[in-house]
Amino acid sequence: MAIGNIEVLKAEAMVKGAVAASDYLVVLPVVTCFIFGAGLLMLRKRIDWHPWLAIPGFVLLFGIDVALLVKVAAEGPQTMMMSGWKPPFGIAFTVDLMGALFVSVAGFVALACAIYAVASISATERRYGFYPFLFLMMGGVSGAFLTGDIFNLYVWFEVLLIGSFGLLILGSEHEQLDGATKYCMLNLVGTTLFLIATGYLYGIFGTLNMADIATKAAEMPDDGAVYTLAVLYLVAFSLKAAAFPLNSWLPASYHTPRFVVSALFAGLLTKVGVYAMIRVLLMLFPPERAGLASVIAWIAGLTMLVGALGALAQTDLRRLLNYVVIAGIGTILAGLAVPSMTAVSSALSVVEPAPAAAVLQTGLSGSIYYALHSIVVMTGLYLAAGTAAYLAGSSSLAEMGGLWHRHPLFAALVLMLLFAVSGLPPFSGFWPKVALVRATITADMPWLAATILLSGFLLTIASARVFALAFWRPLPAIQSAASESEAARIEAETFQAPGPGRALSLVPMLGLISFVIAAGVWPEWLARLTDGAAAGVIDPAAYLSSVFGGGS
Repeated sequence: MAIGNIEVLKAEAMVKGAVAASDYLVVLPVVTCFIFGAGLLMLRKRIDWHPWLAIPGFVLLFGIDVALLVKVAAEGPQTMMMSGWKPPFGIAFTVDLMGALFVSVAGFVALACAIYAVASISATERRYGFYPFLFLMMGGVSGAFLTGDIFNLYVWFEVLLIGSFGLLILGSEHEQLDGATKYCMLNLVGTTLFLIATGYLYGIFGTLNMADIATKAAEMPDDGAVYTLAVLYLVAFSLKAAAFPLNSWLPASYHTPRFVVSALFAGLLTKVGVYAMIRVLLMLFPPERAGLASVIAWIAGLTMLVGALGALAQTDLRRLLNYVVIAGIGTILAGLAVPSMTAVSSALSVVEPAPAAAVLQTGLSGSIYYALHSIVVMTGLYLAAGTAAYLAGSSSLAEMGGLWHRHPLFAALVLMLLFAVSGLPPFSGFWPKVALVRATITADMPWLAATILLSGFLLTIASARVFALAFWRPLPAIQSAASESEAARIEAETFQAPGPGRALSLVPMLGLISFVIAAGVWPEWLARLTDGAAAGVIDPAAYLSSVFGGGS
């Protein structure tokens, strides 16, 4: 009898009927990464094949990501339950508009970096496993954006960290190992804190499915347990995102790997932490996030200022960009700091107060827009820094110069990226900052709006300094043996691999800048998507319906 009851319960917990073929699109990005990564690993003795197999793999990955985005935009959130178990028993892959946007842009920049690596990663570094590690890391990134299970969010963090560890020490130089040690230790602290918080969460709610947690958390009375959970997740994801005061690991490690690896890290890894913070705090624990809004606001403001001032203080191009990444994280977090109240007074309107939900949606939409912009622009800037370091023979601003006269097209492309990262029109960084400033002023946080503008002004000065020293002024003579040694190291580091030639490094930059221009000159298409993504996070009814009503 007991066995019969178990069978009945099992039948009720299992999905009936065949899974529709289109539902597999939700998991295809992760599957694609692992298939190509494993295939390249098996072909480790034919490293000359790796680029020509990897690039079609990333083209396929990007195509799948875009197809998933189109499906989600047209039909709403999509859910795929593993092994046929109904939620919350099975492992869920659930993608809403925010996840689809992030995974699509991630696939785009990964393709750009894979193309750039053809000309910049040597045969020795391919033998060490550059492309398999790249696919492994992208599998973890894609899984983090697509999972509907909070424990598996932790698992995908671990997967992407394993891939990033391999890419970080590619070449096994002393500087790389030193940077990898700092990167690994502090990220392990973050993942340990993440795991502790997840264990505590399971003890409170008895489930790991995000939709189930959101439902149960909304019904729980206010108590310190859930608030403690929110604080733990805020600290863990702040460390992952390199937010103040937990950001010292980023400038200590991101300048050590190859330029193309730094581009991937700067574009993607910190944004996974930001995505996780938005998903957990805003969708699962909105009242607790509202209570922490002032704390998040101070974190955002200080992160922006530390990043912008740190960029002004640097004399090395790549170290300077490390701090620009940090400043961008602070700008993204500003949208999460908008308080949730029944109504907030508007400094822009004398008619009536603005509804809190509308203000929060404006701020969150600006954060998502700026995060997507930052992924593309920071990737492009690091790739441009690699090319500039090769052309100048050094990444030190004191030893660079003359690039505008020798390579005007390349210099013009870099100038566009510098305008974009500074938040100047008509490029992609302008419109999300307008949305964030509007949201923070409307929410009676003028000091945070002023900090956003001040950070942008300081980044504009830092960008002007980069262009003036590295591109506009004449090339200074290399006077010391130390400088010649640095030039030799840069020469050995970049553009050694045989292949289609150095001009190939401009192809991914052109693709990335096309996005920057399109999202700046014609922002409506992306603004509509980010508005929809923000609305879906603030009111997750469609997300919950996808899991409990439409899960396959």
